[in-house]
Parts: sequence; structure tokens; C-alpha cells
Amino acid sequence: MAFTLLIFINLYLCVMKKPPITIKDIARELNISPSTVSRALQNHPDISLATRERVQEYAKAHHYKPNGLALSLRTNKNKTIGVIIPEIIHHFFSSVLSGIEEVSDEEGYNVIVCQSGEKYEKEVRNTEALIASRVSGVLASLSKNTTNYNHFQEIVDSDIPLVFFDRICIGILTDKVVVDDYNGAFSVTEYLIQTGCRRIAFFSSPPHLEISKNRKNGYLDALRKYKIPVDERLIRICDTREDAIIVTPEFLQMEDRPDAFFAINDESAVGILYAVKQAGLKVPDDVSIFGFSNGRFALASDPMLSTVEQHGFDMGKHAAKLLISKIKGETQGQFTNKIIKTNLVLRGTTKQRITNNE
Repeated sequence: MAFTLLIFINLYLCVMKKPPITIKDIARELNISPSTVSRALQNHPDISLATRERVQEYAKAHHYKPNGLALSLRTNKNKTIGVIIPEIIHHFFSSVLSGIEEVSDEEGYNVIVCQSGEKYEKEVRNTEALIASRVSGVLASLSKNTTNYNHFQEIVDSDIPLVFFDRICIGILTDKVVVDDYNGAFSVTEYLIQTGCRRIAFFSSPPHLEISKNRKNGYLDALRKYKIPVDERLIRICDTREDAIIVTPEFLQMEDRPDAFFAINDESAVGILYAVKQAGLKVPDDVSIFGFSNGRFALASDPMLSTVEQHGFDMGKHAAKLLISKIKGETQGQFTNKIIKTNLVLRGTTKQRITNNE
């Protein structure tokens, strides 16, 4: 045992005399940023052909090996996956985490969970801590306040596999797992229209988030399909229960008030429901309400909430499988965009479709 350990130490010291070249070494020598080097090595189209060739020639000449010794140490010595989520108390994210943990446990990986609390600064600290801990890989869903993604690029530049889920960054070349937000929102809006609603308000989240863009586009396209004019007054950034309780009365006081609300999440939807009932209106006879997530809020409300099932558990399983495949080196140079299909869950806050008996 002692002899084997001595051999390992001698081999390790030999390697340490001439450490392998890294992305940061290449960046320093070529006077460009590490993120540019990382993208150039992966033939990212945002990087000019001349820069890509320059980086790749230098890397080849100096025997650059991605995920070499560092990957070996991570996979063999520290089988730990870091997960960054906005808030664990949300049913959707806790469902995703359950899926991640099931797959990780089957594959023999431990899971470290970090909460950003929807704060950019804390999210940056989370990434720094995971890099310093030399985790095998990272799964991340963005804070809704994140508009700068350098800290996630730093993960990639550190040769740590990264997979985004739900709230993603499209500017970083890596695997992503998302809900079919567009079709989910389109189906909601279409269903409300088919139940007779024409003044459908949409409560969204910050517009820089991909989920916001896709759900809003689904909402708008459904209105256009049925030739219902888009009223910008009916669209508002409002993604918490507390804000919905404050904002909804403003909409109900309109002369041509909404006959339906579509909320970007269930938390906002139950806030709308509370405000509508406080105004003395009946749900769904006077106002229909649709959420998005199908969490505990949907079942605890009265009446129970119509919503969109996101299948968070499946999302977590797919994200973990993609990451572990990357860690094992099975999909080097390949990137996957996995889309999780949604379905409507109809309950008491919406009316039945109007059928044409003619």
C-alpha cells in the first residue's frame, strides 16, 4: 500500500512539473478572453473563422486537452454535482430537484444544492463556491434578475460541464433542458378563447428571461390566430402572489375589464384569484383564471386552479442524465436542447369549451 502510494506521488509530481495547458493559458498568450477561447475551441459561430483557426492551431501545437487531469480528478475523486436554483420552496424547482437526485443517486453522485434567492450577486457567489469545490458538473436555472452571464462562462472555462434547465442562457454553448413554454402558453390562451373569453390579461415575468419571451409569444400568437386585437394594457410584469393581489384590482376597475387572466406561474394565479373574489366577482362565471406549473398552490386554492403541467421531475431527470453523460466524456463536442412537453390541467377556475352544434 505504501509502495503504491509512493508511486502515485512520484507520478503526480512529474505531472506537476509540466502542467497541461489550460484555456486561461491560451487566452493569456493570444491576448483574448477565456470565453472567446472556449467558444473558439467549440467552433461557436459567434467567433470569427480567423480567431477560431488561430486558437485551434495554438491549442493543437501546445497539446491542449479539454477535461484532462481535472476531469479525471472530478469524476474519480469528487463525484459531486452542484445545482443552482432560484428557490427550493417553489414546487416546480423542488420537483426538478427530486428528478436530479434520483438520477444522481443511481449513478453514484452526491448533490450540492445552492439557492440564489432570485439574487444575481448570490448566484455569482454560488458559482464561485462550486468551482472552488471542484464539483464534477453544474446544473443551473437562472435568477430572474440575472442579465450578465460571465460567472456561468467561468464554469465552462474551468472545464466543468454545465447544463442549464428551465431558465436558460442561450449565449453559452452548453446543453439545455426547457419546458415547451410557447406551446403551453398558446394552448392556455386558445382554451380560454374557446370558452368564450375575449379580454385575456397576461401577467408575465421579466422580459429578458427566455421563458417570458416564449410564453408571451404563445399568448400573442393565439390571440392573432383568432383575430383578437392585442391590448398592451392587458400585459403586465407581475410574477408573485403579493404583486398580483396589488395589481389585479387595477385591471378589474377598467371599463372593459378582463374576462380572463393568464398568469406565468401558479403563485401569481392564486393572487389573482384572491383579488377577484375580494372584488365580489365569481370564478369562473365572471372571470376565468389559468396558471402555469401545477404545484401545491393549484390544489390548495378554492376553486382549484386550472394550470399547465410542466413535468418538473422529468426535467430534472433529463438534465442530470445530460450532465453525467458530459462528465463521463460520452458526448464531448455535442450539445443537446431537450424540450419537455406540457399539457393543460383543467379545474375549477375555467369554464368548459363552447361547442358548435350547428
